Amino acid sequence: MLEKRRQALCNALRDADEEVRQAAAEALERLEAAQGLDDILQILKSGNRGQQVRAVFALEKVQSSRVFPPLLAALKVADADIRCAAIQVLGRKKQAKAMEYLVRHLKDPHPAVRVHAACALGNYSDRRLVPFLASVLSSDDEELVVAALESLGRIASADAESVVLKHVQDERLRVRRAAVKALGCLGVDAPAKPSS
Repeated sequence: MLEKRRQALCNALRDADEEVRQAAAEALERLEAAQGLDDILQILKSGNRGQQVRAVFALEKVQSSRVFPPLLAALKVADADIRCAAIQVLGRKKQAKAMEYLVRHLKDPHPAVRVHAACALGNYSDRRLVPFLASVLSSDDEELVVAALESLGRIASADAESVVLKHVQDERLRVRRAAVKALGCLGVDAPAKPSS
């Protein structure tokens, strides 16, 4: 089955249309990554640090449910760069079950991991994330606050209005900019009422 797909894509590389050729090249790259999944997973287990980071990013191109367990396992390793890479890939894949793991990393001991987690959560259009992102807005870490505000803007839930408004007058320029931009992205629906 995969061989037929690969052959069709190879033929499409010779199509008269440039966009078809480009799409075929990208699809062929993803197919080859999927065919090399076992190799990627082996590198993730036993490669050096750089190889492991590249392996995590290679998993982004693979459309298979088999990539999620190793990506979730990568969130638990001691190396912050590997955790950051896994968070970025999981965020771009937008797999619903990964959301709770990404939320946990808003409290990661490493600052870069927290920032990447805040960014990744913005890829989900889920208003339930508003309180989690709002919880980091009191941080002294400007990068984290900016990332959380940008994600709140991308989530676009009116539920975030009150917490975003608090940062429009922040003393930090980048925070003010992010807050103002986020305000412009928020929906106009009434915020959800808390359940009692």
